[in-house]
Amino acid sequence: MGMNTKLRKLCQALIDGKHLEAEAITRELVGCGVEPKIVLDEGLMAGMDVVGKNFKAGVIFLPQVLVSARAMKSSMTVLEPLLAQSAYRSKGRILLGTVKGDVHDIGKNLVAIMLRGAGYEVVDIGVGCSSDRFIHMYEKHSPDIVGMSALLTTTMLYMKVVVDSFVARGIKVPLIVGGAPVTSRFANNIGAAGYARNASEAADLVKSIVKKTGLEV
Repeated sequence: MGMNTKLRKLCQALIDGKHLEAEAITRELVGCGVEPKIVLDEGLMAGMDVVGKNFKAGVIFLPQVLVSARAMKSSMTVLEPLLAQSAYRSKGRILLGTVKGDVHDIGKNLVAIMLRGAGYEVVDIGVGCSSDRFIHMYEKHSPDIVGMSALLTTTMLYMKVVVDSFVARGIKVPLIVGGAPVTSRFANNIGAAGYARNASEAADLVKSIVKKTGLEV
């Protein structure tokens, strides 16, 4: 079986959520001397791109996305050490967190899946994050974009506290927001750099910001 055929099979295994098959094909490819970046770009990311488009179009739903994410994670356990050795650069680093008072994380986790599948490094700082935690983790990881999530109308108001904290410290990083009660109007009112209605739109928003700011590798 040729390299291209194996890459196509890896892509399909990811779409189908077959994590054992995805990991096995990944091992075969790197064992044959295929560059890890090619396996990532033409196998894993190609597969997750299809998953993202199908999810956005309503062809598949959250459970299917999660099994595809598991397949990608299995393959990445093989690839990550090799990518580190080859000085692979991600498309950008994104910090994600659910704001203070809110413990909901399904939407945030889905955004993380989509972003990792699109080639971005994601730093997930969890739920119930205060403005101080966002600032501290920003200073620790130096992300290119900071994303905030909230599921409640009461907790989404805290997003403004976070935005104001970054402004007060003179930190110029794009802050994006999302979650069920959040709207583009709200995002504009609090000074956020962008709003995404769902995980697929979040990936598109990040891509547009990265391209606009000249961060794209």
